[in-house]
Amino acid sequence: MNPFGTLNYEIKPHPEHQRLKHVELSNASLQQFFQSVKDIDIERIEYVPFERFYLADQLKEAVGGSFQQTIRQILQDRSSGGFTIGVQEQTDDTDEYLKFATAIAYLIGISNHDAMSGKFYARFAVQHSDDSDTYLRQAFRVLELHTDGIFVDEPTDWLIMMKFVERNAVGGESRLLHLDDWEDLPAFSQHPLASHIYKYDYSDRGSKNVTSAVYNPTFYERNHTICMRYNHQCVHPQTIEQAMYLKHIQESMENSPGTLAVNLPVGQLVILNNHFWLHGREAFEKNTDLYRELMRQRGVFAQN
Repeated sequence: MNPFGTLNYEIKPHPEHQRLKHVELSNASLQQFFQSVKDIDIERIEYVPFERFYLADQLKEAVGGSFQQTIRQILQDRSSGGFTIGVQEQTDDTDEYLKFATAIAYLIGISNHDAMSGKFYARFAVQHSDDSDTYLRQAFRVLELHTDGIFVDEPTDWLIMMKFVERNAVGGESRLLHLDDWEDLPAFSQHPLASHIYKYDYSDRGSKNVTSAVYNPTFYERNHTICMRYNHQCVHPQTIEQAMYLKHIQESMENSPGTLAVNLPVGQLVILNNHFWLHGREAFEKNTDLYRELMRQRGVFAQN
């Protein structure tokens, strides 16, 4: 008997964040999906874009019903705009984690090219030592709130982060802020500098593999609601006034009661609407044996 009734999935409130949803798939549908794609290797989905859509088609077939429409609606819904979903211990193979995340991504839309990795996704580790040129891999400090895709000249509608491996980790929870939970949004979004066009440039950071700048305002309107484009590490103000405006934004968001820490277990992903969610990471407790591996995909919504 199917505990989900006529569906192979269930939508629940997330246990740690009132705006997030948690999507639970039936174990039978997950097993069917992994069996159907077992012969597709990672190189194949990297080299052949239509195979990514095949993964999505196989997950849609395994889950059935209104699953694709439901998860698209959650992401477009301003009152939520995000959910978690995982493999529920049906596998511990990180290649299968990637197939699952890619299937979810291509049910939503299409993944962008990730310049950092040179692929449609990026895998990166956070550990005790770090020699990178951004805060992304620095484990023992807070990674401040930001949106993704700021320094590339293409839209970034959504972001997926999936935890692949974790050992000897205390702390490091995801920090999330929905714009509608930020008490200072009206003041900053109505400020004279809210529509100022800032330069966003990571060309001085070799790890990002970008060579040119993009220019955008901090706040903009989408679907008649205020949205935000922000990354403190690559925005380049030209005056003291502009710099102080950005600094005050950062301090306000970091100290907002709307900024909450959410745990993401191994084998689970979170997907967020990048137009009105900001994300970061809590600091880890120091441990020389710390190791966490994450996978990132970001992309655009499907047009149909």
